[in-house]
Amino acid sequence: MMKLPADLAEKLSRQWQQTELRLERLLSEAAWPVELMIGKPSGEQFARHTAEVRQQVQAWQAVTIGEVIFTAVKYRAAADAVELPLCWRLHTPTEWVAATENEQVQQEFRILEQLVFSGRVRQVYHAALIRERSLWRNKPVEDVITTASLADSLSPGAAQGRPLRLMAGFGVDTKFMERNAKLLQRLLDERYNGTASEQGLHAFLDAAVESDHWLLVKPLASGLLPFQRLRLSTRELADTPLPCRRILVIENERCEHLLPELDAIAILGAGLDLGWLASPVFDGKQILYWGDMDSWGLTMLARARQLRPAIDSVLMDQATFEAFHVGAAVVEPAPAGEQIPNGLTTAEQQFYLYLLNSPKGRLEQEFVPASRVADALNNWIKHQLTNNR
Repeated sequence: MMKLPADLAEKLSRQWQQTELRLERLLSEAAWPVELMIGKPSGEQFARHTAEVRQQVQAWQAVTIGEVIFTAVKYRAAADAVELPLCWRLHTPTEWVAATENEQVQQEFRILEQLVFSGRVRQVYHAALIRERSLWRNKPVEDVITTASLADSLSPGAAQGRPLRLMAGFGVDTKFMERNAKLLQRLLDERYNGTASEQGLHAFLDAAVESDHWLLVKPLASGLLPFQRLRLSTRELADTPLPCRRILVIENERCEHLLPELDAIAILGAGLDLGWLASPVFDGKQILYWGDMDSWGLTMLARARQLRPAIDSVLMDQATFEAFHVGAAVVEPAPAGEQIPNGLTTAEQQFYLYLLNSPKGRLEQEFVPASRVADALNNWIKHQLTNNR
């Protein structure tokens, strides 16, 4: 038997829930028109249920959304050919949504009309907003539009070390930032190829983290601490003297397995949240920094040097990059900026420019072989011992 308008309306509603289909139909003119086959009764069905078939035909004749295509069908049980609906043709997203007769679908489409089709939100964000409805569900439409405008205005490092709530000049208040931080991060991902989520919104914008940030503390020799590894907040780290003269500051926790046994304590996973280094508990310490070989890694090194001018670096130079970049270096999706950050040595400044001008200017620290890491860290220890005899 043929399908009724209500049957196909339910099918259209289910199609709205299919992410890729929704994306294609809302963004691609080539997806239209859409045709849904109605089906037709067999000769036996027509003969036995003539009145029912007539009612179904009348239901399709009453449809005013889109275009119902009729065709003449000859049955033995009928003297003349019978005009039956063959398919339902919809020409636009508006017709699709109206045809669902589903209030939730229609409400979501009304919101997307304002976000995607009004011209108030840039095209770069459209796909994310269509795919991820959770980004804007239960939010005022104007907040979403304002957040998209804010994402247009922000770039890596825009906060310049200030808390997000103190970023003047962007026309939003503290509570707005709190409510829409996840949405803002996701929209910035669309502009900067996922870097905002990879680094975290605060690190990406170089914004001070006002809540506690938990770092991994790992002694690299037995007897230094009464535990093998521990997480401490930055507040505790700034207040607690560590019982070791040598401190390794490691950008990423993923490198924990590369660290050899050393007379040192490693602090891993700080990213740009390095303010704790200024604490007096680190006075007199010998501090080494090791991060990714990319513009952000060198920016973090520069931030550490501004707080501790005597800090050393390791495995963050052009020779190391060229030794291991084949098959491991990738494009840096959103460089920290063309301006060289203060705090780098002359060689590091040249390396920063080298990375910016490289087609693949990012080599994550975990791609450096463990043997090379061990050699570099042991050589630093020997150098410290020699210089402090």
